[in-house]
Formats: sequence, C-alpha cells, structure tokens
Amino acid sequence: MVRTDFTQMRCPVARSMAVLGERWAMLVLRECFYGTTRFDEFERNLGIAPNILSARLRELTAHGLLAKTPAAAGRHDYVLTEQGRDFFPAYLALKAWADRWMTGPEGPLVVIEDRATGQPVIAPPVLSAAGTPLRPEDVRIRPGPGAGHATRARFTPDPADPDHG
Repeated sequence: MVRTDFTQMRCPVARSMAVLGERWAMLVLRECFYGTTRFDEFERNLGIAPNILSARLRELTAHGLLAKTPAAAGRHDYVLTEQGRDFFPAYLALKAWADRWMTGPEGPLVVIEDRATGQPVIAPPVLSAAGTPLRPEDVRIRPGPGAGHATRARFTPDPADPDHG
C-alpha cells in the first residue's frame, strides 16, 4: 500500500498533518512549550531514541516550527519560532481534551499556570463573533478565497436548500 503524501495536498490542515501528525512531533513541541531546548533534555524527558529525535528536530526545524541556535560548548538549542509559538493555543486545546478524556482518576500529570498570577491556563474556547460558545453544529462551512472548483462545489450553498442562509 502506497502512503499518501499529505505535503502535496491543497488542504492546509492535511499539509500541517504531514508535519504535526507524526506522534513524536507533538511530544517534541510539548517539550518546547515546557521549556526544553537541548537535545539531551528532549532525549531524557521523552525517552526517545536519538536517531528518531534527530529526525523529528530536523523536520520541525525544516518546516519552520523550531530554530536551531548556537549554544555553549559547540552545542545547539532548539527554540520555538513565531510559527511554533502560534501553535500554542492548539496545543492547549489538545491538552485540555486529553486531560478531560485521557487522564486517570488521579488527574492531569501537569498543570500549566500563568507565571504572573499562578492561576491555571485555560484553553481558548471556540466563540462566535458575538462571544458566545460554538459547537460543531452551530457552524457552517463555506468555500474560502483559496478554494478550488471541488471545494466550491461542495460548500457553496444551494439556494433551494431550506437550511440555506
């Protein structure tokens, strides 16, 4: 069976999964959000084989989520770029979901706190323009400016549809 190359898809979500969908990639980013920057720290904290860690760091760097910067003694630090930092709200949403559905009765392994207040950080809720919470059934999908013919055909509303609006 031939693997699908998500990097060649038009859908940006599919393309992002080519980078973020590999299981170690998300855990490396988690470690970055937790302050890890050194190869040996990633290796120790994740229990990951060095060859796999090297490949993940190389991929995350090549795709612009991390930058490799010089450190003392000829070593390097891996730091979040603007693109990597922009993923933080998505990570918080994933962590909130995991804490709710994947944590044992003892509770989450770590709690993320605001340094200034000591209060827990809360994942950003999905809100309407008016500030009210939204559920999946409260939204509709429309073609965006980058949509191709198939996406426009799929998501352009039919005026004859009673739910059109």
